[in-house]
Amino acid sequence: MAQASTFCRGSWPVVGVVMAAGIVTAMHAGKVAIATSMLQQVLGIDLAAVGWLAGIFAVLGFAGGLPAGSLTSLAGDRRSLVAGLAVTAIGAGIGATASGYQLLLASRILEGAGFLLITVAGPALLGRAVPPAQHDAAFALWSCFMPAGLALVLLVGPLFEDWRMLWWAGAGGAALTGLAVRTIAPAAPRHIPTSWTRLVSDAREVVVSRAMLLSAACFALYSLMFFALFSFLPVLLTTRMALSHGTAGWFSALAICANIIGNLGAGYVLTRGIGRAALISGACLIMGLSSFGIFLGAFGNAAVFLFCVLFVAAGGLIPAALISAAPSLAGSAARTPLTLGLLMQGSNLGQMIGPAAVGSSIAAYGWPAAAALVAGAAVIAALAARRIAFDDHTKTRQPRRQGGERIG
Repeated sequence: MAQASTFCRGSWPVVGVVMAAGIVTAMHAGKVAIATSMLQQVLGIDLAAVGWLAGIFAVLGFAGGLPAGSLTSLAGDRRSLVAGLAVTAIGAGIGATASGYQLLLASRILEGAGFLLITVAGPALLGRAVPPAQHDAAFALWSCFMPAGLALVLLVGPLFEDWRMLWWAGAGGAALTGLAVRTIAPAAPRHIPTSWTRLVSDAREVVVSRAMLLSAACFALYSLMFFALFSFLPVLLTTRMALSHGTAGWFSALAICANIIGNLGAGYVLTRGIGRAALISGACLIMGLSSFGIFLGAFGNAAVFLFCVLFVAAGGLIPAALISAAPSLAGSAARTPLTLGLLMQGSNLGQMIGPAAVGSSIAAYGWPAAAALVAGAAVIAALAARRIAFDDHTKTRQPRRQGGERIG
C-alpha cells in the first residue's frame, strides 16, 4: 500500500495522460465493432468486409513494431506519443469524410499507425517517469488501456446515430489528448544521439532472442483470440440473444471490463510465486475452452454471457504478464522500446488476422468455426509460453546476458 501511494503521489499526472492516450487509441481500435450494423446498412458490406475493416487497423503494427521502437529511441517517448495521437486524429478525420469502403479502409491503416506509436511510446514514457520500484504497478495499469477503451467505445458508440459522428468524436479526443500529453508529460532528457549502427545492432539482438520471439508469438495468439471475440461480440449478442443495438453494447462493455480484472490481477498473482509461463499457458487454455461455450450454441443466453466474461477475464492475465517482463527481457534500457515494439508487432499481427479470419469463417461455416479457430490458437499459445525461460530472471530482476537466449 505504501508503494501504491508513492506511485500515485509522485507520478499520477503523467500516468493519467499516458493512460488517456492508450484509452483513446483503444477506442479507435474497437469502434468498428459497435458501428458494424450502421456500416453494413450504409456501405452494404458483409461480416467478412467488416472483419477486414477491423483487422486492417493493425497492418502497420504487424510490419512496423521494431521501426516504431527505433523511432521512439531516436525521437523520444513524449514526442513519439504526441505524434501517434496526431496521426490517429488525422486518420479518423479522413475516415469520417470517406464516401466509400476503400477510403475508409485506408484511413484505418493510418489510425493503426498512430496506435502503434502510442502503444510503444506509452509504456516507454511510463518506465522513465515512474520510479523503478513502481514499474510493475505502472505496467499492470497500462495493460488496462485496451479493455478500458474498448468498453468505453461500446458504451458511448450507441449514442451516435451516425457512424461518421463517432469517427469525428474520436478524432477530437485524440487531438485533445495529444495537447494534454504535450503539456503534462516531461520531455525526454537530452542525451548523446544513438547511432544507426548501434540501433541496428540492438534490433538484431532483439529479433534473434528466442524468449522475445516466443513472447511476441504468445501476444499475437492472445490478440487473435481476444479480437476474434470482441470484433463480433455485439453482433453475437444481437443475433443470439435478440438484444437491441444499445443493450448489446452495454453487455459487451460489461464483458470486456472483466479483462481489467485480469490485467490488475496478474501483478498480484505473480507476486505470489506463480511463474509467468504457467500463468500465460493456463490463461490461454481457459480462453480456448470458453470459446466452445461461446460459439457452439449449446448453452443458454446467460451461460454464453458468463463464458464471455470468463474468456475475457482470463485473457487479461496475458498482456500484463508479457508487458511487465519487457524490461528484463530487453536486458538494457536502450533495448526496452525495441522489445515493446516487437511485442506490439505480435499483438498487431493477431489483431489483424483475428477479425478477418473469424469473419470469413463465420460467413462460410457459421459460428462454430470461430470456436475451432480460437481453441487451436489457445493450444499453440500455451505450448509456446511453456518454452519461454523468463520466470527466473523476472523474479530476481537480474539482467540478461547480452542478446538474451538465441535461437538455435
